[in-house]
Amino acid sequence: MSLVDRALAAADRRASELLPALRRWVEVNSYTGNIDGCNRVADLLLESFALPGLTAERVPGTGCGDHLIWRTPAWETAPDRRVVLVGHHDTVFPPGTFEVWEEDGHRLRGPGVLDMKGGLATIRTALAALADEGALAGLPLAVVTVADEETGSSESRTMLEDLARGARAALVFESGRASDAVVTQRKGTGKVTVDVTGKAAHAGNNLKDGVNAVWALARFIDGAQQLTDWDRGVTVNVGLVQGGSSANTVPERASCQLDFRYVRQLDGVELMGAFDHLARGIAADSGARFAICGGIRRAPLERNDASLALLRRYETCALAEGLAGGEAPLQGGGSDANTVSAVGVPAIDALGPRGKGFHTHDEYIELPTLAQRTRALVRFLVDWSASS
Repeated sequence: MSLVDRALAAADRRASELLPALRRWVEVNSYTGNIDGCNRVADLLLESFALPGLTAERVPGTGCGDHLIWRTPAWETAPDRRVVLVGHHDTVFPPGTFEVWEEDGHRLRGPGVLDMKGGLATIRTALAALADEGALAGLPLAVVTVADEETGSSESRTMLEDLARGARAALVFESGRASDAVVTQRKGTGKVTVDVTGKAAHAGNNLKDGVNAVWALARFIDGAQQLTDWDRGVTVNVGLVQGGSSANTVPERASCQLDFRYVRQLDGVELMGAFDHLARGIAADSGARFAICGGIRRAPLERNDASLALLRRYETCALAEGLAGGEAPLQGGGSDANTVSAVGVPAIDALGPRGKGFHTHDEYIELPTLAQRTRALVRFLVDWSASS
């Protein structure tokens, strides 16, 4: 038997471990803000990933749970052939809001089964199969799972960039799409807080003496919203506004928070410049003072020749396991695929089990695709080891 056949047979023997492992992880709440819960899941992951050929590193989080990295010996000895498998073990559900493990035929519903503990289960089982055949240690591979992805990976970003830099490929195991299509494009994301300071005055007696911070901010909001450009994939949304103290007082302070999304890295830079230009113009005209904080949170995952070649390589493995192929449309939400691609690593995403409803209480996966995604990853890694 060839190595791929032996490894696939090992994956089939290991398939019975998929659900018990996934259940242990899902039944521990790991909302990003639940640091203790995230760390309990990290403990369980360290147990499950204790495989011959993997060395674990636990990176303490600052204001979040701990992050985990595993490397093979070949990661150091064959740096020109490195591949990174990327995941996260935090979820969006605070304790007590969605704590379910519900099997219904071919569906499994629960927090994180799709986003993305199911993806971690496929990674672990595929690597266990390779270890069974003595094929893991020689694969130049790193696995990383972070505890702050759902809030933008702001704490883990530098660690992710340092780990991935120079790798030849990154596979990200976010929620598998209902069509099995692979994600090659994600918008970049940004968040800005705008604080405006005016001058308080009595609205009846001294209106002329005041500088209305709410009015200045309203002008900014109108201008910022008009920066949305559907044709270029640029969107701006002002989602939170605060200001004023009473109807008969010229408001001294006002603030807003806005979200922006963009397709090209240059568009993100230009948006930040446009916000600054807009604020300066209004300040000069009104006398209000503007302070803009925040900025780009995630660079975009941009589609390129290298990521398309990686897609085709993985797609061959997926099709061999009865999964569909193809390329997903541009995604509005970001992931850690954005982070690793920003340092020049070809990246593809949405390689977890198929399902729907991520970030909702209807989150589920289609159970047969756990094993299918596992086998597809085994095929990919055996091929990578042989030909990279």
